[in-house]
Amino acid sequence: MRDAISGLIGRYDQLGRYFDRDAIDRLESYYTGATIRLTAVELINREAADIVREASQRLFKGDPELLLPGGNSYTTRRMAACLRDMDYFLRYASYSLVADDFTVLNERVLNGLEDTYNSLGVPTGPSVRSIILLADVVCEMLSQSGLIQDKNIFNTIRAPFEHIAQELAASDVRCR
Repeated sequence: MRDAISGLIGRYDQLGRYFDRDAIDRLESYYTGATIRLTAVELINREAADIVREASQRLFKGDPELLLPGGNSYTTRRMAACLRDMDYFLRYASYSLVADDFTVLNERVLNGLEDTYNSLGVPTGPSVRSIILLADVVCEMLSQSGLIQDKNIFNTIRAPFEHIAQELAASDVRCR
């Protein structure tokens, strides 16, 4: 698994170069943002079940047909799979926040997800919405708890969720 620092070192090592101003700025940004990212991860670790529950309630309120016969969350087994996937996305987003790098998302989440969802007939749209809702809930909880007040910081927190959502949306998997 790669993080922002090992990725940066690897690039400069391949080039056989010392760090330039851009590299130093990236290192500074990584360390400056570490406290914020770790604050978000601590909240995610502590509140994961509540985050998934709230995001899923919002998803089903907005798309109640998912719970009806023929919907992708109809039956207990399918509902459990939906909640499991949401928890999975949340957990890997937290890893990406710690690393400040999307590599773990690409390698462990997105590689093969399109094939899996296609073979199971899982539509992409509700999954993408659930990922964005997870980000919304995390940012709201951080704001309500007073842990993070600067709204600009939320772009950093949302970044891994948006990366997963964009990549999944780009695959445009539809239910058969």
